[in-house]
Amino acid sequence: MIRPIIDIAGRLDLSADELELHGRFKAKLPLARIDSERIARAKLILVSAITPTPAGEGKTTTAIGLADGLSLLGHRAAVVLREPSLGPVFGMKGGATGGGRARVVPHADINLHFNGDFAAIEKAHNLLAALVDNQLQKKNNNIGLDPLTIRWKRVCDMNDRALRRIVVGLGGRGYGVPRETSFDITAASEVMAILCFAQSRHDLRERLGGIFVGFTHDKRPVYARDLKAHGAMAALLKDAIFPNLVQTLEGTPAIIHGGPFGNIAQGTNSVLATKLGLSLADYVVTEAGFGFDLGGEKFLNLKCRAAGLWPDALALVATIRALKYQGGAPLKELTAPNGDALRRGFANLDKHLENARDFGLAPVVVINRFPSDDAQEMTLLVQLCAEQGTPCVACNEFEQGGEGAREAAAAIVVAANRQPRLPQFTYELGQSVEEKISAVATRIYGAGCVEFAAKARTDLKVIADLGLSGLPICMAKTQYSLSDNPVLLGRPRDFVFTVREIEIAAGAGYLVPISGEILRMPGLPEVPAAEHIDIDDDGNITGLT
Repeated sequence: MIRPIIDIAGRLDLSADELELHGRFKAKLPLARIDSERIARAKLILVSAITPTPAGEGKTTTAIGLADGLSLLGHRAAVVLREPSLGPVFGMKGGATGGGRARVVPHADINLHFNGDFAAIEKAHNLLAALVDNQLQKKNNNIGLDPLTIRWKRVCDMNDRALRRIVVGLGGRGYGVPRETSFDITAASEVMAILCFAQSRHDLRERLGGIFVGFTHDKRPVYARDLKAHGAMAALLKDAIFPNLVQTLEGTPAIIHGGPFGNIAQGTNSVLATKLGLSLADYVVTEAGFGFDLGGEKFLNLKCRAAGLWPDALALVATIRALKYQGGAPLKELTAPNGDALRRGFANLDKHLENARDFGLAPVVVINRFPSDDAQEMTLLVQLCAEQGTPCVACNEFEQGGEGAREAAAAIVVAANRQPRLPQFTYELGQSVEEKISAVATRIYGAGCVEFAAKARTDLKVIADLGLSGLPICMAKTQYSLSDNPVLLGRPRDFVFTVREIEIAAGAGYLVPISGEILRMPGLPEVPAAEHIDIDDDGNITGLT
């Protein structure tokens, strides 16, 4: 049974007076409880995964199960997660609160609006967009912004392909200046990234002021602070900056904050949420979006570098069905025994293990079990991992909750207390942008070389002229392959990785190379999850997975 959030806070030695309550079961947490000494002593566990099938592999469910398993072992544990976006909730993947017995609650509230953070981020982002277009309209106090150079888009927290390319300002002078623009999904907003990287209100405001908008007609760069936008944007985010406290079904504290996607953004929860977790608990389980090549790489090269953090253990989630999919088995046949496909697909897991070791981490493979899993295939996977010198533990958190994750949690504790924190990054900030992109593409993805399209070459010159070449990179690529081509499964080698363009996220503090056909505004599937969601006369929501 779900417990009052004041009771859950008590497990972290938080008093009711320190909380900003949002009803009986949700609360905002105080930033004043961040403690650098406790952070240094606590253990941070990163949960990442192999390359997923389109349905995902239960990484969030596993993270929640591990936190519950750690609690059962007698540790003061917390799970720190990202907030769900309405795009996947109403699209194909469904909600992002876990599943079965490994779930955060109240799951409907968390999946639908939560405590208003996404709405605040969306409003702050679109306020800047409105001020940009208003600047074009001004007769007085006009700084001469060139509409052809504007890079700031609008955002919407919904999968909506019709917004990928639009024209605004039609209808005459009273309706604005006509120009072509587009929408990103809110999870890919630079304001989302800024919220996730900010370490104080002051830092948040300064980062918002550093957002690059475009150029004036005489080629001077224009930032949000030049439009006097950052103060009002920060005001809209005054409550969103505080992480949210909820709970798992078993009463383990869950801190949820920020919601960037791992394929088109940095894919990890906020620095503040992670630091609060480490300040309040002894073991903190956190996740990074999609496979280790995406969320995992960005967690380490971006978030850890910026925040001075480093994981004490890595749980690499794998499923029998995903490995068979990577080995060439059709989606409709993943439940049928196919040891040959599993062996072929293991090459994908092997590459992720190699990448983890490249960061100096010693991963534990956690098999997220499904009822259809074949016992012989499970034995085969454990054997294949053993041949690589990697511990492999099955986890049945979906059906059994923390009890089903007890063995995996114990293995993680051993790893976390054995592995020293020795950060190793894929690239140095002093390298050129091309070198940084090439390092990730060749070392992490397995590319043979990188090609830059004409637009990307132009972007590189703009980045150099703005003095931003020293920023780290946040790759945007497909989550369905190690490459930039979603149909290249398994472990592709020596392919050409193509960078189409490079977006500038100066406020967030990184650059976004965009590869292949990846888009920052997803579309709905033929049968979206929204068709199955409803509400009854008593206010109970149904069909929300």
